[in-house]
Amino acid sequence: MASFPYRRAHFIGIGGVGMSATAMLLRDAGVQVSGSDEAVYPPISDVLRAENLDVRTPYAATNIPDGADVIVIGKNAKLVPETNAEVAEAYRRGAPILSFADVLGMLAAQRTATVAAGSFGKTTSVSLLAHTLSECGVDASYMIGAAPISPPRSARLGTSDLILLEGDEYPSSNTDNRSKFLHYRPAHLLLTPLAHDHVNVFPTVEEYLAPFSQLVDLVPARGVVVACTSGELSGRFLASLTRSVVTFGVEQGDWRARDIVWGERTCFTITRNGRDVVRCETGQLGLHNIENMVGVAALALTLGLVSAEGFAAAMASFRGIRRRLDRKSDKTRIPMFEGFGSSYDKAVSAIAAMKLHFPHRRLVVVFEPHTFSWRNRATLHWYDDAFDGVERVFVWPPAEQGAGTHEQVGQAEILARLAAAGVNALGLRADGAAVEQIGAALGDDCAVLFLTSGPLGGLIESVPAWAEARFPA
Repeated sequence: MASFPYRRAHFIGIGGVGMSATAMLLRDAGVQVSGSDEAVYPPISDVLRAENLDVRTPYAATNIPDGADVIVIGKNAKLVPETNAEVAEAYRRGAPILSFADVLGMLAAQRTATVAAGSFGKTTSVSLLAHTLSECGVDASYMIGAAPISPPRSARLGTSDLILLEGDEYPSSNTDNRSKFLHYRPAHLLLTPLAHDHVNVFPTVEEYLAPFSQLVDLVPARGVVVACTSGELSGRFLASLTRSVVTFGVEQGDWRARDIVWGERTCFTITRNGRDVVRCETGQLGLHNIENMVGVAALALTLGLVSAEGFAAAMASFRGIRRRLDRKSDKTRIPMFEGFGSSYDKAVSAIAAMKLHFPHRRLVVVFEPHTFSWRNRATLHWYDDAFDGVERVFVWPPAEQGAGTHEQVGQAEILARLAAAGVNALGLRADGAAVEQIGAALGDDCAVLFLTSGPLGGLIESVPAWAEARFPA
């Protein structure tokens, strides 16, 4: 791997999933790393503690160590010199300032980069690929924008030529509007389903798809592009491409899944151009996870990175990712899972998975409109059908961060839209009473899905603890 030209790096906003993973990569490369954030929440707080990284809270100019010769600043509305004393101090010092996308581009410059990008499924796809290669004896480097269970770390500096990167279309920093993945120069690309997201940055479909077109153009002619067929924008995007692409999906594409037998351990067969490749089983929930596995198979087997048998064994042992439909407690008889609800499609997929695996239980969703997209007036129509089939939805107050930068909607307006759609929804109060509010709706006949990309006021931890006492396993 190309050497990083700095010896001591300070990360402002290290509590972000991408920032923390990039900090781990640098530390593994021999760089002295420190970081700061306003506050750090699980699961990233657990990751940073386990990695014994030097993290300071809250933001302050004195957090930046003497001798820091590069400063990495996250993409957060609060990380600007006008309102953040630590960021202002970073600029005053005159040390080079990078985004974590800059850092990853530098680290990957002399390796064979495989990038997973798309609207949803990319985190799981990188985790699946990293786990598969590790299980098959390939020591690849990787960066995962989440806290995985398999593999055990969100980042690793490996010894092989391969580096696996989760590619995000979101802008790189507050001073660089380029999509993060445009820094990575992929040798190969895995493109997961596409659907209009980040509407505060990409107001139109055309603006949203533009960086993905640029990303595909970066893949050399000898590289492999594997693309999903199932997203609402995927067909339109694939039709616009002029290069050869390997396609995948559950029911459409060169690579598919058939003969799915659902259960606590789900079994399915992966096919290529109508011919059986391998029979797999998994403990992961939902059709979207089957699709993710088909995509990773298409990439790994097309490139000859692993054998079909090795791939199947890795799928059987894959334990998933925290916040991606991971079970929150084994000590209560109420099934409780957390889904990453950053967009409409991710929320719908998580809800569909819960209904598929727990068809005879009442589904209770505890939802936080955390991302701009969920609290923007232009996407209020998402609430019209996102929660179809859910017995009760509890809505946490929308996040206020960056509220002045877009058409923010409040909890009352969200609840009114849900009520108009026929959804049984109740607003939660951020005053300590929320656990009892939720608990009153629970029973032995229900399943619970926490749906958020934020901290959800600690309910992801406190509600399972409450259920363990009242509905013990």
